[in-house]
Amino acid sequence: MSHSHTDQEAHNAEAMAEIKKVTIILSVFTIIELMLGFWMMSMTSVALKLAIKGTIVILMMAKAFYIVAYFMHLKHEVKNLIMTIIVPLLLFVWFISAFLWDGSSFRNLRNDYDPHFKEQATIKVEQKEEAHGASKQEAAETKHESVAPTKETSKPEPTPYY
Repeated sequence: MSHSHTDQEAHNAEAMAEIKKVTIILSVFTIIELMLGFWMMSMTSVALKLAIKGTIVILMMAKAFYIVAYFMHLKHEVKNLIMTIIVPLLLFVWFISAFLWDGSSFRNLRNDYDPHFKEQATIKVEQKEEAHGASKQEAAETKHESVAPTKETSKPEPTPYY
């Protein structure tokens, strides 16, 4: 029985050492993230801020890995259980990014090819010109004579769909 007791103590010592190691790693990652965040607040360069934000996201993912692997005991599970968690997570991330990309491309296409938008952009605004000393009726008659109806102006305006 003493042999079993010493094996148990050795196993507990290994587990405690592993937990201490992971806790130290998580603490170091957190301290680095905080330092980067406070350093980023005083920066003016947009590119450098973006790079630091990317670094912080990578550190956060590493922390999430350590938390899931060690504190949720996923590291010691069978591969099938790991795959039932990782594969749906990756699919979920892919779906979110695909929907964001698709929505963004639809918005850009709608702005580029909207027929109402194009129709409104090509209409020329007529300026009111009155001749000095001429009556308003004469100005209106000359204006109507110079404008000939075209196919574009005779079309009904499409209803906007926003």
